[in-house]
Amino acid sequence: MADSIVQVRYFAAARAAAGVASEHLAAADLSTLLEVVAVRHGEPMNAILGVSSLLLDGQVCHDRTRQLHDVAQIDVLPPFAGG
Repeated sequence: MADSIVQVRYFAAARAAAGVASEHLAAADLSTLLEVVAVRHGEPMNAILGVSSLLLDGQVCHDRTRQLHDVAQIDVLPPFAGG
């Protein structure tokens, strides 16, 4: 399947690791997108991705093989202290 361009928004520690609040990236599925993010932003981001919750268009997603053809936005939400 063709790559989809999605907006990836970073929060808290993920934002600090990325150095940006959001960016647009292309990938066919969530797993590939997370690999792109990890390579682009390095090991600190890779560790954060491993423990983060992911929202796809506002819905929690646990399936990292999920295709992105119908997704516009992904939120990366690391665990929050005291939350």
